[in-house]
Amino acid sequence: MILGMVDEAMASGARLEKACGIIDIDPRTLQRWRRQGIGEDRRAGPKSPPKNKLKPQEKKKVLEAANKPEYRNLSPKQIVPTLADQGIYLGSESTFYRVLREAKQMKHRDASNPPQKRHKPDEFLATGPNQVFSWDITYLKSPVRGMFYYLYMVMDVWSRKVMGAVVHETESSDLSSKLIDDICASKGIQREGIVLHSDNGGPMKGSTMRATLDRLGIIPSFSRPRVSNDNPFSEAIFRTVKYRPEYPAGCFASLEAAQDWVEWFVRWYNTEHLHSAICFVTPEERHSGKEWQILEYRKAVYERARKRNPERWSGGIRNWNPVEIVRLNPDMEAA
Repeated sequence: MILGMVDEAMASGARLEKACGIIDIDPRTLQRWRRQGIGEDRRAGPKSPPKNKLKPQEKKKVLEAANKPEYRNLSPKQIVPTLADQGIYLGSESTFYRVLREAKQMKHRDASNPPQKRHKPDEFLATGPNQVFSWDITYLKSPVRGMFYYLYMVMDVWSRKVMGAVVHETESSDLSSKLIDDICASKGIQREGIVLHSDNGGPMKGSTMRATLDRLGIIPSFSRPRVSNDNPFSEAIFRTVKYRPEYPAGCFASLEAAQDWVEWFVRWYNTEHLHSAICFVTPEERHSGKEWQILEYRKAVYERARKRNPERWSGGIRNWNPVEIVRLNPDMEAA
């Protein structure tokens, strides 16, 4: 019964967490019941009220204390110790919060904006090249202490190919939009419908960048503020950049030196680096469609090896099938 209600809500567009919140059940509990084939609510609940439950008159005293003129602008974390200094104990901080919440008095009263829940970015699926791009900017040390060069890098999520990388002395929306424009023009990419994912920095969301994306027909996607996991592909390649043995131990001597090194890295990454997430082919081989031939050949090599020595193989050969779908910010239910 309860599983059917949740399924009906989700079919109408509700999220699992929201639907479970309404019936006061943890989503993981519901998923466990689904695996076990349980279709009814198995929560027994308490058979009697807890012995330490506050009496109505005690709740009234808590509310009266919290609403006194001298306390009404304080949080329970300040009210409770202040009362203790006067030899008064009405309840813990959590008790105050619970009673205030039941009385619907837990409102944001500061001059600042109330906390906002940041929703995870939408999931995007890439089934081929030039569908979903990810990009970001990272710092490169310059000879001047406290000053940096800025590496702008765009990659194709499906193939992991670096589509463009350039180093500048400043961060700006103008430079970002020029890079995107140059990539689309030089690669001859069908731009309409491409998803471009980035974080929430100024160069990513500036008016010039937005105008460029609108003009090109590119769909922008943004991470939540200060959540690096929302842009994992760019974060991963920047780690690869800075942990290469060839990466300068100190700093780049000049802007030109930084750009030269980045161009070398892009050539190596695209054409020599066997990427573990795409069955150890290079991003260029996958982007150009050559991975099928390479992986079929590897599969044949393994099959021949198993036929020569079948006793050494307890199961099937290694999976050399191409990765068909790459997900950016996958939904937990689909992951």
